[in-house]
Amino acid sequence: MSLFNVFNIAGSALAAETVRLNTTASNLANADTVSSSTEQTYRARYPVFARMVDAFGQEADGVRVLGIVESDAPLRKEYQPEHPLANEAGYIFKPNVNVVEEMANMISASRTYQTNVEVMNVTKQMLLRTLSLGQ
Repeated sequence: MSLFNVFNIAGSALAAETVRLNTTASNLANADTVSSSTEQTYRARYPVFARMVDAFGQEADGVRVLGIVESDAPLRKEYQPEHPLANEAGYIFKPNVNVVEEMANMISASRTYQTNVEVMNVTKQMLLRTLSLGQ
C-alpha cells in the first residue's frame, strides 16, 4: 500500500464521521420534540457504515456510508391531557432519542474524526521528510 492511499482512507473516514456527527446533532436537536401521533413523532437516526468496494466489486480500503436507518426502539408516550398537542386520549408522544447515548456517539465520532486528521498530518510529515532525504 502506498502512503498516498492513506489520504483516501482517512478522507473516507472523515466523510463518514461527518455524517455520524450530523445525524447525532439531528437526534439531539429533536430529543424534546412532541407530537400527537406516532406517525408524526421523530425517530432517532443512525448511519450504517460499510467497507468500500472498488470498481471491480472487490473490497477496498476505506469506509462508506450505506445509508441512515431509523431506530425501532419504542417511542415515549406520556399522559398530559392539558398539552395542546395531546390526542383524544390525552397522550403526547416523544422521540426515542436517548440523550446520554447520543452524547457518547458524539464524543466517539469527534475523537475518531480527530484521529483521522492526525493520521493525515503524520502521513504528510512522513512524505515531506522522505522528500527531504535526497537533499
